[in-house]
Amino acid sequence: MRLIFVRHGSAILLSEFGEKPVAVGDIVALAANTVCGSEPEGSITVTTLYLDRDYVIDQVFWQHAALLTDRWDAQDFADELYSEPAQILHLGEDRAGMLMPWLDELVSLSLDGPSPEKFYRMQALLFAVLDVITPYVKTTPARRSPTQRKANGPGLPRYRYLAPLRAEAHQAAALLRADIARRWTLESLASEVHLSRSRLSAVFVEAYGKTPLAYLNMLRAEAMARLLRDSDATIEAASKQVGWDSRSHAASVFRRSVGVTPSRYRSRVLNGV
Repeated sequence: MRLIFVRHGSAILLSEFGEKPVAVGDIVALAANTVCGSEPEGSITVTTLYLDRDYVIDQVFWQHAALLTDRWDAQDFADELYSEPAQILHLGEDRAGMLMPWLDELVSLSLDGPSPEKFYRMQALLFAVLDVITPYVKTTPARRSPTQRKANGPGLPRYRYLAPLRAEAHQAAALLRADIARRWTLESLASEVHLSRSRLSAVFVEAYGKTPLAYLNMLRAEAMARLLRDSDATIEAASKQVGWDSRSHAASVFRRSVGVTPSRYRSRVLNGV
């Protein structure tokens, strides 16, 4: 993403927000892959901060760690929270002016490229800037209950309880691992271990940090990744082999678990990336 700080002059911007003027004291916040054009009114001077999307997602995860299960959950959460990809933040000339020494030092420290010795100072400067501008960023209300975050994605379990593993939870996990391609439902799995649906969900979440079906999706994603790495199976054939009949659904769940689509994953494997 980009943060564009207007330091002198003015311009007309054209982006997702339409056609709007910017002047000294304004900051333009643009999400990744957001197009933005400008028509300077005379002249304009700006300083631009470029933030890697993966870096931003990591910060969102740690900022909202109490709500999120893993980094892939943080990506969806960020897309929901920051739903406006292009914004103009009106800080005012005085408040924006206090940021300029920090921006100048960031520019100076980055001239020679990344440096381990400068890392913490650059982090401190960046966080100081973000601390000032974040209250001006428009967000969309996003709510996550403990049940939602545990059932949300197929990523690796993050939270575990220090309690003995219930035999039924262990048995259910073993059944899923033994036959990931089966058309499992919560009802059928509960019947196998002689528990009610609600009781099975409770003991399974307590043991593995996620619901049985989210756990199954994790297993399927891992198996599909192995097929894409070690066989010539097509993406459609691999998805069916692990139990997903819909290629689009398989691609969506695989991406949430692995971080890239199946086609991109195979491409990276073939290219040794």
